Amino acid sequence: MPVNSDFLTDRVDTILGTSFNVRDGRVVPSTDDVALKDGAVKIDAAFLYADLAGSALLSKACPWTTTAKIIRAYLDCSARLIVKHGGAIRSFDGDRVMGIFIGDDKNSAASICGREIHWTVRKIIHPAARKQFASIRDNAIEIRHGVGVDVGEVRAVRSGVRNSNDLIWIGKAASFSAKLSDIRDPGYHTYISSRTYSRLNDSAKFDGNGKNIWIKSEFDFADATESVYKSNHWKKP
Repeated sequence: MPVNSDFLTDRVDTILGTSFNVRDGRVVPSTDDVALKDGAVKIDAAFLYADLAGSALLSKACPWTTTAKIIRAYLDCSARLIVKHGGAIRSFDGDRVMGIFIGDDKNSAASICGREIHWTVRKIIHPAARKQFASIRDNAIEIRHGVGVDVGEVRAVRSGVRNSNDLIWIGKAASFSAKLSDIRDPGYHTYISSRTYSRLNDSAKFDGNGKNIWIKSEFDFADATESVYKSNHWKKP
């Protein structure tokens, strides 16, 4: 059948008229776990987005090979830390990666993971890039990033066409964590929602001296002001 306006109109009517077959998930679903036609899986999870900052500047000031290597290093380290802390990786988008954490300690695991990504950027990736690439040194480029974490009930729905489809995540936790990872506040690179903060265990909330490592702040999202918490306390993996 040709893909013309009549065909596309029929497809939109079919999709908008779909009744989802929703089931509760006990694990983070993968694409094959969700029916393309009408499947949906509901999970309560912490979503972590790790986003490399300044990719446009890297592309402008550096050879493409340098930019590619830095992005690869960032995504490689971030992905390994997500898995280390029990997270499941379900999306790469350019220079950022999404991890999903479930279980009783999901909020603490995700927030600690974010702080370890911060340490890795500052203590490993940035120094190594300066040492390796003249374009980084000559243009005084600082390798920076942002991590956002939110928690809540989210539905996984499969979207696309046969042989070309993926999961999309419907719910505030997925979208809000992505927005938090976009914040560029000098000195602060890990942001978590108030919902995440309220369920942190002590090891994720306080330093070795019993001092709270999180500072309350505010962030506008979807026409509302959200209470969030930010930290500049990195953590060595």
